[in-house]
Amino acid sequence: PTEVWQRYAPMVYGFFSRALGPDNEVEDMTQEVFLRLFQARTALRDPDSLRSYVFSIAVRMLKWQMRRRKVRRIVGLWKTGDMPEGAPEAAVDDGSDARAVLLAFYNVLDRLTVEHRTAFVLRHLEGMSLEETAQAMGVSLATVKRKIKRATEQVDVLVSQNEGLAVYVQRHAQWRGESFT
Repeated sequence: PTEVWQRYAPMVYGFFSRALGPDNEVEDMTQEVFLRLFQARTALRDPDSLRSYVFSIAVRMLKWQMRRRKVRRIVGLWKTGDMPEGAPEAAVDDGSDARAVLLAFYNVLDRLTVEHRTAFVLRHLEGMSLEETAQAMGVSLATVKRKIKRATEQVDVLVSQNEGLAVYVQRHAQWRGESFT
């Protein structure tokens, strides 16, 4: 268990951090993934697929967390409807600090569905191949391509509505121009 934790915990923590943005629950969620992994260790038939299995647990937890956030916004647990660390709606200047750009980007991601956000994060922020993304999400390759394409289109539209963020993304985004065929 210690070796598995040391090998995969940074990957899971990074995944949650990139997917959720600033969130106090990232560390707890990371620990929960491994608690579930160790409780269900007999379910893993092929030791070579451990990385994918860990990611599949993390993806399910991410979906749960995103649904929980959505419900909180809907029922008004956050007065503004935004996350407590909500990104400013104003444009991010080209010279703004990285935190403002990051918060603005997470505000964009918050507007995606859970499935689209998960696909986008796995593919573009985690750098998984299309096949790995499909496996982690438990969907077909064709389905994951559609989800990533739709998410990317939505992100592009939402980013373009924030001039400063659009400038930053245009310079740094790795997903721009990806083919989904």
